[in-house]
Amino acid sequence: MDGAGTVVVKDGAGDPGSIAAEAAGLRWLDVPGGPAVPPVFGHDDTLLVTGFVPAGRPSAGAAARLGRRLAALHAAGAVAFGAAPPGGPEQAWIGHTGMRNSPHDGPWGDWFAAERVLPYLRVARDRGAVDPAGAATVEQVCERIGDLAGPDEPPARLHGDLWSGNVLWAADGDARLIDPAAHGGHRESELAMLDLFGLPHLDTLLGAYDETAPLAGGWRDRIPLHQLFPLLVHAVLFGGGYGGQAVAAAREALARS
Repeated sequence: MDGAGTVVVKDGAGDPGSIAAEAAGLRWLDVPGGPAVPPVFGHDDTLLVTGFVPAGRPSAGAAARLGRRLAALHAAGAVAFGAAPPGGPEQAWIGHTGMRNSPHDGPWGDWFAAERVLPYLRVARDRGAVDPAGAATVEQVCERIGDLAGPDEPPARLHGDLWSGNVLWAADGDARLIDPAAHGGHRESELAMLDLFGLPHLDTLLGAYDETAPLAGGWRDRIPLHQLFPLLVHAVLFGGGYGGQAVAAAREALARS
């Protein structure tokens, strides 16, 4: 049982609005049949109190269950691409950088380019993490986003920052999701982030997901496209090689089209 008398208190004083966004996200992700999340016991402007998750070990069975539950979470949907969880602020966070959640009426690709790729590309370029030639390559992806995005899909309900560090393998044999940057997006983005940063038994998870909610043809070819956002976020936060990785993903996305 999450918590079992022990709580986790998170201090978000350095990131204004992050606690409200995280609390709203955790509540929004708690859907029937979806992945388990720690219960939210309370929050204010700077502190979030959630249940403690006793640590366990990853297993193939837990990964398969997580794959099926992620499919259920994504199917719960969102009102629009870019939509924040109910009660969540428009100005949210991913890691320690801002992330704007504003509903978009058009197709996923237009929103992804305008709200997820280009804002972070501009900052990464200004900070020297992406050079002008690399930035032009990423911009070319945005110009061709309609050709690269694949078949239209409805907005999915996303955790939004689903890397291995935000998947807790619990002592009860199941996984918990923590620290969301929740919003309405494309379900392939979630799977691409897991692929980017790795997860134990990832192939098992992806197989269970695809059996539960079959993915559109060519989804593996679109992984580099969806990885552009987390790579640019990392380029903004950490610089170093992440800018180069983002440009390489852009080239690969163009080559696979």
